[in-house]
Amino acid sequence: MKGFFIKLIIGLVLITALIFTVNYYYPFSEGVRAGELVKFSKKGVIFKTWEGEISSGVSESTRFFFSVEKKNQDVIDQLFEVQGKNIKLSYKERFFTFPWMSDTKYFIEQVDEIDYIPGGVE
Repeated sequence: MKGFFIKLIIGLVLITALIFTVNYYYPFSEGVRAGELVKFSKKGVIFKTWEGEISSGVSESTRFFFSVEKKNQDVIDQLFEVQGKNIKLSYKERFFTFPWMSDTKYFIEQVDEIDYIPGGVE
């Protein structure tokens, strides 16, 4: 009976590790979003995360909420420099997130400043 519980615990630990690994290293989707950087801030009470928002138009439905991992300090610095400007964000979407990582499933990998967004904010 003792051997069964040890095998059960080891199996659960391995399954949990596999879930974490797949979620972190194999994104659900990758893409690009463009808009005006409306907000970027560090927020949270227990877990401090970097969260932001871009707007591609005038309605709430054209807002894109995103997160930046703490290890991407160069992306964080770039976002502070382009506050209020039109930008293009390259992101990875994960299957799910954890409270210590972010509020969203969208993680920014690269930031590019652009001059114009067709049909969007000028």
